[in-house]
Amino acid sequence: MRSWPRSLAFRVIAFSTVWAILTLVVIFTLITTLYRQASERGFDSLLSAHLFNLIGSVGVSEGGQLTGAPDLGDLRFSEPNSGWYWSVEPASEGVHGDLHSSSMTKAIPSPSVAEVPFNASFQRSYSADGIEGEQLEVFESEFVLDAKNRAARFRVMGNQTELEQEIATFQRRLLTYLSLFGVGMIAINAIAILLGLQPLRRVRNALAMVREGTAQRLDGRFPAEIEPLANETNALIENNRRIVERSRTQVGNLAHSLKTPLAVLLNEARALGGAKGQLIAEQAASMQKQVDHYLQRARVAAQRDSVVYRTPVTPLVQRMVRVLQKLNPQAALSLSLPATDIVFAGEREDLEELLGNLLDNAMKWARSAVAVSVKLVAGTEGSANLFEIAIEDDGPGIPDDKAREVLQRGRRLDETKPGSGLGLAIVADLVNEYGGSLALERSVMGGLKAMVRLRSLQ
Repeated sequence: MRSWPRSLAFRVIAFSTVWAILTLVVIFTLITTLYRQASERGFDSLLSAHLFNLIGSVGVSEGGQLTGAPDLGDLRFSEPNSGWYWSVEPASEGVHGDLHSSSMTKAIPSPSVAEVPFNASFQRSYSADGIEGEQLEVFESEFVLDAKNRAARFRVMGNQTELEQEIATFQRRLLTYLSLFGVGMIAINAIAILLGLQPLRRVRNALAMVREGTAQRLDGRFPAEIEPLANETNALIENNRRIVERSRTQVGNLAHSLKTPLAVLLNEARALGGAKGQLIAEQAASMQKQVDHYLQRARVAAQRDSVVYRTPVTPLVQRMVRVLQKLNPQAALSLSLPATDIVFAGEREDLEELLGNLLDNAMKWARSAVAVSVKLVAGTEGSANLFEIAIEDDGPGIPDDKAREVLQRGRRLDETKPGSGLGLAIVADLVNEYGGSLALERSVMGGLKAMVRLRSLQ
């Protein structure tokens, strides 16, 4: 079963819309039912009034002839086949003749007394088919006309189809008005909900600015219901910032505390001289590099996902390429940059160290040329945008089966070249701490192609 959309606005609007529709349906049903009941009562009252008026307008002569010229005050009884009729017929011996309205051009049969009996007041009502196929409602009564107990049967017939048409017309109009009202109510309700949830969008935008590094806290005035959330979020951001600063301070203190002992070891090793002094110096230098390496990892891990820094990529790459070109004039270095600005979601020092290690490695192994390219890489749906830095050279490259081995800390494939074997390992650690990726491939130039992908804020 599919889950509801995660949008709070959609859920609230959908629920209120369904509730509004159900409410309008109930209102429509209730009003039409009450209107039908009132219309039918009014229709029956009208027929009953016409019946009593007809009874009062008809008499019988001494010879038993029905007499009278009833005028019920409704022109429909004069219009032929209008569906509104009256008739007077003999109901006992000694009475003859019949009277009917001018609208009645054809006799309308009535059911037998056995089928529809009279009530205690000698009245009955039933439905019948009209002259034009319309449905009629008939009110009928037997009434004694004189002291000789001579009686006549009086019938008044109303056009029930006309009543149904009026009710249907009312229902259509009511449905139209309620539909317009419902659409307007749903639209106003949706606008009110969206405006009511606007502060949540402001909170989301403020959080995005904090995440991107353009703001340090959630600024602005929020409604009373949301203000506690904003205050707690600001407190959390401030607490994370204090944790980062504390971690960086401790890292700095550790580096400072180890700096002097390592310097003493190096000086003593140089003073000692000989094979043992050289061995001690090499190990102390290795310790220094290892300490720097793990302090760097600790610093990056401390600030990752807590405080987001913004580092423009293009000027940093240009500056480092110029420096490396001056230090290595024997290799031609080409640079390809995108037209749009790229901002790295991290610290400038980390990107400098990452690029410095890759460029230094490429310059060290290149025969005559190194190529550097930077480009944006669109992220998949729901993920952040990325940018890619590719550095390739025309050196000997790395065999495919050795690519993973060179990323190990202190591992070197060629001991004839200067270095500690930590460069690519440091790059791999930095990339991993920032949630990026590092790939080592064969370059079209013949050497190694190192590709790094990191998160971009643009």
